[in-house]
Amino acid sequence: MNTPNTPVSRTRTRLLAAAASLAIAGAIGFGAVTSGTAPVFAEAVRIDGPQAPGFADVVEKVSPAVVSVQVKAKISPASDRGPDVFSGPGFDDLPNDHPLKRFFREFRGDGDRSDRWQQRRGNRDNPRPRPMSQGSGFFISEDGYLVTNNHVVEGGSAFTVVMDNGDELDAKLVGTDPRTDLAVLKVDDSRKFTYVDFADDGKVRVGDWVVAVGNPFGLGGTVTAGIVSARGRDIGAGPYDDFIQIDAAVNRGNSGGPAFNLNGEVVGINTAIFSPSGGNVGIAFAIPASTARDVVQDLIRDGSVSRGWIGVQIQPVTKDIADSLGLADAKGAIVSEPQADGPAVKAGIKSGDVITAVDGKPVGSPRELARLIGGIQPGKSVDLTVWRDGKSEQVKLELGTLPGSDTQASADDGKPQQVEPSSLADLGLTVAPSEDGKGLVVTDVDPDSDAADRGIQPGDVITAVNSREVKGPSDVTTAMDDAAKAGRKAVLMQLSRDDTSRFVALPIGRS
Repeated sequence: MNTPNTPVSRTRTRLLAAAASLAIAGAIGFGAVTSGTAPVFAEAVRIDGPQAPGFADVVEKVSPAVVSVQVKAKISPASDRGPDVFSGPGFDDLPNDHPLKRFFREFRGDGDRSDRWQQRRGNRDNPRPRPMSQGSGFFISEDGYLVTNNHVVEGGSAFTVVMDNGDELDAKLVGTDPRTDLAVLKVDDSRKFTYVDFADDGKVRVGDWVVAVGNPFGLGGTVTAGIVSARGRDIGAGPYDDFIQIDAAVNRGNSGGPAFNLNGEVVGINTAIFSPSGGNVGIAFAIPASTARDVVQDLIRDGSVSRGWIGVQIQPVTKDIADSLGLADAKGAIVSEPQADGPAVKAGIKSGDVITAVDGKPVGSPRELARLIGGIQPGKSVDLTVWRDGKSEQVKLELGTLPGSDTQASADDGKPQQVEPSSLADLGLTVAPSEDGKGLVVTDVDPDSDAADRGIQPGDVITAVNSREVKGPSDVTTAMDDAAKAGRKAVLMQLSRDDTSRFVALPIGRS
């Protein structure tokens, strides 16, 4: 049927043509992951000009850079051999001419049949690597550096990279960083590999398209698409949690694989899924490109990652804690206890200090503080903005090196004395002096009180109130009176339990 050539129809035709021209386009900008003396590599693949709607053009360009990672581990002789049928009670007692003894001697002793059997079973004293796990990865340089997850390669002794075209290449482990679950492998080969670059994930918005390419269930070369569902997710994986949440289908075997934007740049590395059923339910988590870029640079240069460390136990600043300290906003990280001999102690950081900024960069939460400090090289000096005694102060601190394992701070272990308890009815607490005279031991908690709602338990030791040490109930009531006179709605209690310290804000005058 012919369409009349009217002004309306011509306008409609132009609009449809304009809409059809909105295709996937962009470029894979190159900024190869380099650091120190690492070489500068050739230009990455690019996507130029208008493209057809869909993801095919992006996938076609980036797929050669995505690989399957096969990990093998040496199996111990005990686990390799299984039950030994060649020995057992009474075997050596059989007569030499017994037919069973002659039969088994051929397999256990000398002879061609024994040699063939041992060849089939492998050398137990030097077991060969056996398949253990598999995941995904991607090249970030033309000379063979590639990125994957630490949990993919952990415990492996041999690594094989399977290319998009089916080629299998041996790889060696360059370094790992368990704290961010990242690892770098290197393939030594004369060819120049297709590789991709990291995106500026600071520009990633919730709702942006992402394309995941990986090796789910060992199938290899699998592409799924979705959007960025959320940012800044904390899934309890570690102190540096800052995951990008995506709804592209991610399953077992996708770990270590990239999530691309429509320019073919890596915005995140797929590392975890939320799955009550064990399969994809549309919630996956990717390590942001900004985190990966810095870690990968350190791994290529040094084989490990060094992070700054200030040596404190910290906790979030709640609204109640902010009110009790006179802070306008519930932001920052409150120091529950400086760790012994750490940089914070040497710089004069105290329990109850709230760290609100590092070198002028605001600290919104303990996670942000951990990421900011961890991103600075040990040995450098930083200026901490600290809220103390109702005002802001600057503290200069020289960073130490984050220990290999979490260092636990010690606290006094208060034990209740057999003395008459005292009541702090306004707080819903009954207390008694501690055995060593430092603090008050909570002997009873009113189940209907704010103290119970905030998790205070019998056996907790109140060591300070509003940054003042307490030795008796009168110290607590004095601190409450002073807070009320200052117009504050709560008092801040420092509690010790199981050798750890924490802060709890309790409203004044409410039982």
